[in-house]
Amino acid sequence: MSYEKILTKSKYVLGLQCLKSLWISFHEKEKVPEASAELQNRFDQGHIVGSFAKKLFPEGIEVGQRDFNENIRISKELLLKRKPLFEAGFLFDRIYSRADILIPVNKDEWDIIEVKSSTDIKEEHIHDVSFQRYCYEKAGLKVRNCFLMHINNQYVRNGEIEPKKLFISKDITIEVQKASIKIEDRINLMLQIISNKNSPEHCKNFSNCPLPEQCWGFLPKNHVFNLYYGGKKCLELFSNGVLAIKDIPNNFKLSDKQQIQFDCEISNKAYVNKEAIKEFLLEKKYPLHFLDFETYSLPIPLIDGIRPYQKVPFQFSLHIKKSPESKIEHYGFLAQENGDPRIQFMDYLKKFILDEGSIFAFNDSFEISVLKDQAKNIQDYSKWVESLLPRFIDLLKPFKNFHYYHPEQQGSASIKKVLPAMTGKSYEDMEIAGGGDASALFLAITLGELSKKEIKEIRNNLEKYCTLDTEAMILIMEELEKLVKGEKITVQTKLK
Repeated sequence: MSYEKILTKSKYVLGLQCLKSLWISFHEKEKVPEASAELQNRFDQGHIVGSFAKKLFPEGIEVGQRDFNENIRISKELLLKRKPLFEAGFLFDRIYSRADILIPVNKDEWDIIEVKSSTDIKEEHIHDVSFQRYCYEKAGLKVRNCFLMHINNQYVRNGEIEPKKLFISKDITIEVQKASIKIEDRINLMLQIISNKNSPEHCKNFSNCPLPEQCWGFLPKNHVFNLYYGGKKCLELFSNGVLAIKDIPNNFKLSDKQQIQFDCEISNKAYVNKEAIKEFLLEKKYPLHFLDFETYSLPIPLIDGIRPYQKVPFQFSLHIKKSPESKIEHYGFLAQENGDPRIQFMDYLKKFILDEGSIFAFNDSFEISVLKDQAKNIQDYSKWVESLLPRFIDLLKPFKNFHYYHPEQQGSASIKKVLPAMTGKSYEDMEIAGGGDASALFLAITLGELSKKEIKEIRNNLEKYCTLDTEAMILIMEELEKLVKGEKITVQTKLK
């Protein structure tokens, strides 16, 4: 028998999101993008979380990542031992699932324990377990209850990881039973779809589609799903055959920001609110600082005093312009691969940031939250951090408020959309695609076994990526100043 078209629990959850993505994953695998550094890191961390969960059951037996048929055969044999089983696999007809943990209860019943690296229970987790239960019971296993074990985000590492404190276990049996209603119909539909030679139509949920480019590739560049906070409006327009923002009927009710988007699509020009931009620029005080942080966060804390998913800063880029006439100076920090980077990070930041002047960040709530977190953990910096916070100015503000909008932004105010829209420059040639990849690559050189050459290359790419973020802010600021050039602007050179 060929097992190529078998439905697994991960494929089932994918099918719930998008049937076309499910079909593509079987018939056009080449269209499925390779896992990014960020996504691969999530997979790796998931395996680590699973290994710690198994420590809660010292008598457990590992079935393991064996050959498909071998996994099924060994799993059946080990059921007779009535011991906790890890990664036991079961096949019924064309559905297959492996259990994170099976626990024997009573004489012949078993509890399912699904382990997740999240800090709460999500709807997809319930569907995941409902598929498992259906598969196991069809294969002859008697299931009593279903549990989901997830990360306790209040746990603080102090020495060796303590699995009993790291995890929270919740009984989700009732939720699984509700999710199991008509599950057989859904499974049969998915089996039929993956057996078909022809692809189904696109899914109904653009925002949550796993493969939007492949599934929704027929949409124009500035489509209605790019409508700023469009929500139900996007679906309503699409259902009525409106694909492009420029084709939205004039009598369709739009918010003020959505109306700006629409007008820009019609004119193919940028919208500029000079008065609002002028008012924003009046906030700045020299010397100007342009600051960007990179952090990592893990479900299993690497260092003492850290909670799961607490942000640990490992890199910053800082550009300083002391006066309108002065040259821009750059300072950066990238932690070494081992140890706790926080104190050295803060030491260098304090060394370079001047005692006065504005501090610009793009979406400054991120940098502010990281600094506040460090102030709590490293008391020596609490007063200094407190003095910095009033100096922050969010460069996202004029774009989030649509004081500037260009059609090339495609409804987004992110720096990666604003920069090319305003300047023609972009991040496209960078080896690192985003902050998530930067974190994953830093962890790769910290936790992985890489050569000196590979480490050097990654560090070089990290420095380029973080530096570009603050360079982008400078370019964006310069463009904003050009937009109001010629109008009288008073700039304070010192803080009051």
